[in-house]
Amino acid sequence: MQSRHLNWHAALQSIACGDFSDARRRADTALASTDVGMRAATNWRLLLAGQSPAGRSDPGLVRELLAAPGGTAEIFHTFNLALALAVEAATDDLHILARRAAADERPDFRDVLAPVVRALAEVTAGRPRAAAELLTALGEKAERIGGVRVEREIIQDTLARALVDAGEHVRAAGLLHHRSTTRRHHTYEDLLLAARAPAGAAAAR
Repeated sequence: MQSRHLNWHAALQSIACGDFSDARRRADTALASTDVGMRAATNWRLLLAGQSPAGRSDPGLVRELLAAPGGTAEIFHTFNLALALAVEAATDDLHILARRAAADERPDFRDVLAPVVRALAEVTAGRPRAAAELLTALGEKAERIGGVRVEREIIQDTLARALVDAGEHVRAAGLLHHRSTTRRHHTYEDLLLAARAPAGAAAAR
């Protein structure tokens, strides 16, 4: 498991540097089919940057994991399962999960996870402006999704891509300014700011 986790971080570094073939190779060779969260985080980043994904997760398995005991016990785990659905452009499943989170009595699920999952559904449905509005309204509460910084940036990445696809290039550039001016490698951020087809459309192909 530790080896898989380290290879996942190496894949994320490869994405940051623009070495997408290496990222896909690591995801395909080092990550098991059960590593749904790590696969989803890798593939969603690839799709946001306009790249083809690595080996995908079975949507049926994701649904089973969500329905299993403990499937929604932790907000970050549930968020990763939502990402796996987003990679597959499973818009209907995302709407179902968003409604489930919105009805949850736990504030982080109701106030943070629900709008994030709704935003993923909007992206996969080709409605980037709606996704951008949801994620912009979330603001700093996005930090409550859990995980470490590199993982929480996925929400910021999704917002940046949604803003670009909605024609809000200046806002998107401002959102990523601190990353693209302070990191040694930022090929990934450059691609996030490049105009192209929405991530949902890429996922559906």
